[in-house]
Formats: sequence, C-alpha cells, structure tokens
Amino acid sequence: MITHIYRVLHNACPLSKTVKWMVCAALFTIHCSLFTGCSDMLYDESDQVIYADNHSLSSDADTLWSVAGIMNKMQVIADRTILLGELRGDLVDVTSHASSDLRDMAFFSMSEGNKYNSPRDYYAIINNCNYFIANADTALRDNRNDYIFMKEYAAVKAFRAWTYLQLVLNYGSVPFIVEPILTKEQSEQDFPHYDISRVCQYFISDIAPYTDVELPGYQSIRSTNSRLFYFPINLILGDLYLWAGQYREAAQSYYRYLSTRNGTNSAYTISTNAVRFRNNDSRWMSTTDSWANMFSNESVTANSELITMIPGDSIPSEGNYSELRDLFNTTENNEYRASIVPSQSMRNISLAQKYCQFTTGGEYILAPDGIDEEYKGDLRLRSAYTLTKNSNLHLPNGRRVESYSTFAKYATRNVHLYRRAIVYLRLAEALNRAGFPRFAFQILKQGVNNSVILNEVIPYYDKSDSLWLSSFNFPNTIYILETSAGLSTENTMGLHSRGSGYTDHNDTYVLPDDTTITDPSLRLQYQIEHVEDLIIDEEALELAFEGHRYYDLMRVALRRNDPSYLARRIYQRRGAEEEANMRSLIKVDLNDPNNWYMDIEH
Repeated sequence: MITHIYRVLHNACPLSKTVKWMVCAALFTIHCSLFTGCSDMLYDESDQVIYADNHSLSSDADTLWSVAGIMNKMQVIADRTILLGELRGDLVDVTSHASSDLRDMAFFSMSEGNKYNSPRDYYAIINNCNYFIANADTALRDNRNDYIFMKEYAAVKAFRAWTYLQLVLNYGSVPFIVEPILTKEQSEQDFPHYDISRVCQYFISDIAPYTDVELPGYQSIRSTNSRLFYFPINLILGDLYLWAGQYREAAQSYYRYLSTRNGTNSAYTISTNAVRFRNNDSRWMSTTDSWANMFSNESVTANSELITMIPGDSIPSEGNYSELRDLFNTTENNEYRASIVPSQSMRNISLAQKYCQFTTGGEYILAPDGIDEEYKGDLRLRSAYTLTKNSNLHLPNGRRVESYSTFAKYATRNVHLYRRAIVYLRLAEALNRAGFPRFAFQILKQGVNNSVILNEVIPYYDKSDSLWLSSFNFPNTIYILETSAGLSTENTMGLHSRGSGYTDHNDTYVLPDDTTITDPSLRLQYQIEHVEDLIIDEEALELAFEGHRYYDLMRVALRRNDPSYLARRIYQRRGAEEEANMRSLIKVDLNDPNNWYMDIEH
C-alpha cells in the first residue's frame, strides 16, 4: 500500500523536476541510533529517519515523501494497536490455536521477546515526526500566499501526539523526546520520563493551534481515499483532554469535530444504521442489518462511518501485511482455526440488554425472555461475530472443518482506528464527567438535536451552565430524530438503538437516579457514575473487538481511583464462575496499577 502512496505523491507534486530527481535518487535515509541512554530498547541499527539530501524539507517532493515514510512506519504498529487494546480487556478470549505471544499478551506476561512488545517501533515513528517538524519549511507560500506545507505539518504533529499517547498508555512512563535524534551521542542523553498526564498536557499545547488546519488530500490509492490515513486534530485533542481529566474541553473538541467534519457549520449525524428484528416476525428470528456493512466500507462521504485507518499491504511478502483477519477469522491461512473469539463476559453484557421492538400493530414491546438465546439481548454481537457449526468444509489434508467463524469488523486488509461511533461515545463520556449525565444519556437513548438539548438537558441544570450547554448546536433541520415511520430523512438516534431496538421507547432503559439521595451533589455523583457504567457497556456493545476496551476500562479505573474497576472485569473475562481460574492464568495482580503496563526498560 505504501508503495502506492509513494506513486500517488509522485503524481501529486507540481514541481516535476524535483519529483523526477526524487524518483531517480529514491529516498535518502539516515543510519541512526534511536535514543539509548535509557536502554538498548532505544537503539536500532535499521534506517529510521527519512530525510532530504540537505536535511531540509523545503520542496513539495521531499516533504511529501517524508510524510509517506512516516505512514510506512505507522504500519509496523498497526496490528498491536488493536491487539494490545483488546486482548488484555474482557471482551475477547484466546483459543488453543493462539500463538504464545498472543496468549502471553492476554494473560499479562509479555516478555522482551514478544513480537508485540517493541517500544523502539513507536520511537521510530516519533523520531521521524520530530525530524519532519524540526526541518519542514512551513514558511513557504504559494502564489496565492497560502502556506504550502501547513497541512502536512499539522498531520505530522497529530501522528506524533497519537503515537506518544499509544506509547504511554502501554508503558506507563516513557522517555520523552521531541527533538530529532541523528547521532549515537545524541541518543545517549538522559531523557526525562513523562507519564500520561505530562504527555497529554504537552501535546494539548502542541496541537491545539492546528485545529482549523485541513487534512492533506491526495489522490485515491487503490480506490481508497487517502484522507483516511490521517488523524483529525480535534479527535486527538479530545482524547488528550479526556485522559487529562479536562472534560469540558474534551467535549468541546469532539463537538468541534462533529460540527466541522464536513465543512464549516456542517453536521456529522450518527445515522440510523442498526441491526433490527423485522416488525412482522412473531418468532423473533428474522433480522435486518445495516450496521455490519459499515465495517467493510472505506469510502469517504458526508455520512461514512470510518474516519481514520492505517493502510495495510495487500500480500504478506510486502512486509506490512496485517495479520488481524487471520487472527480473528477462520481462514485458509490458519486452516480454519481462529486465535481470538468473543469472551463470556462479552456475551453476558450483550444478553443483559432488553430489546425494544415496534410492532406492525403500532406498539412498542420488549422481546420476550423465552426467545432463542442466539437472538437475546443486543443484536450487535450476533452481527459482528458469526459462528457456523456442522460445516461440510474439508481441507486438502482431509480434515473436516467442524465450524468456521467470521468477524465483520475484520473484512479488509486495513486497520481501522477511528469511526463515528467512537466520537459520540467519547463525547458522552466527557459530557457525563463534566457534570451533565442527562446530556450524555440522551446520546445513548434517543440521540441529540437542539430540541432534545432544550427540553431534556438544559432545564435540569443551573442557569450558569445554560450558556455552555447552548454552545452545542445540533440543528433540528439537520439532526432529524428517528421515528417509527422510518422516513428517509431521519438520520439521528440513540447509540443503544443500533442493536437494542427502539431505545427511545424502552421504559427499562432510563436515566439512573436515586431520589432517596437528598444532597444534590451526591445525587449528581450517583447519576454520573451510573451513566458512566452505561457508557462503558455501550462501548462494549458498539466497539467490541476494535482495540479500545482495555484503555476504556483503564481510563475509568484511574478516574475513580479504583483499580478493581479494571481488575474485576478482566478476571471475569470467562464469567464470574471462572474468576479464580483467570486469576491463576494472569500471574500479576491487576489491582495494582503498576501491573497494567509493559516494562519499557527490558
């Protein structure tokens, strides 16, 4: 894929002589060390920094080639970004066919030799970003007096911020370097160590000035829009604020993304894509699904779900081929033996939901308890994961394939990182912790537009908050709530409705409250914590298998100063009755936050 990026950038550069020179001479690289001083982990004998002949990035060619070089190094960490965030959580389990590296990851015993435990790969990206930021000539302007490389400069700043966030979430405290390291002597300095708080504060200041800078846009690559290769600044900024505990700022950043993603004063609605029972199915065994097909759609439209991905190579021999399809799905490559399956905990979360149906008689009813277990609860798990038993498939060696399985979320060679639902869920999380659980809950229950905010949110809070709440503008003429009529103009619903039916009419899905609590502040705190639990469940239902779960649990546990919030769920990955067994498999005590991270100094 990156080879094709290079070709596209070659075609996109208007200074053809420079481009031709770059094509003939290829890329200059520096045979550099990657920051020792802390350990050998920070030193790598391979080529690390892609740069121009004079160490200056002052032409369109060498600037764009360098961005492509950074993308190439992003591919190296693509798979582990998903696996580290999912296998250490509570929503998946590993099978007997999983490699020892995957099993060690799932049971928190990753050693130096584990192929998914390599900090130097993150620093390879960081050092290239540092080099680009230090050397790109951002003062250059075109004949219209527009800055030529500002889009690329902002994009690289976002690459670096995102990579540092991944690094510190996995290693806890990390050597912090924001200047390019080009010599062994430079690499042997004593670098300061930054924890998650310091990393977030640094990069909030670093990228905030670029929120209005557009993403780079080149030609499509193998029918894939290259805009998907970049991280929107407002999304990264929202995540940094969320981890830093600056919840109003986080909510505002996520909202800015939603309201500008399709242009100034535009909209990015949640859509009405869902898995639903057919209205006339009295047996509760027939469904329609417009949700799962979003995961194989890599187009860029005003309403597309996918926001950011890391492109993968098309064949294994190209070097950056993603293994995820062969780890999650049963395929010919793994002889129909998958390594990863949904956990019992995931099944329990799904089964605990109450599905609300709109009938042909014009009533809203809950699915009866006696329906087939395959169709109980929320329908998204059944849509995301399909297990076919009693297969007639035989391998060339004669072995009969007893069953095969597919994950709808792993149908392409590319690694998806951000999508629309993530933005809405994190907006809800930020709003809730900012002190507005009613606002957050509406994102789950019915969706939001200005009428919802005016009627269901603002009346319940002090007038001093009204001005801030009113800054969230979801015009009724654009954000049109779903109704039973199913009009083509409807484009907004509660996220819970994506798999649990018409949640707006589900009387069992209500704002958590305790009217016996007379102290207003304590009652608000009760609402906040219980709405947060609903959000965490919704993140499981909507985002399962996508690499976010471990960090979602970590964020809430740190916020509540309650390590058991994370530990308890992971120990019950195989169900409450198997908790003791899981404790014996996971050798470290997850009630100690020090054990949540890998050792960066092997």
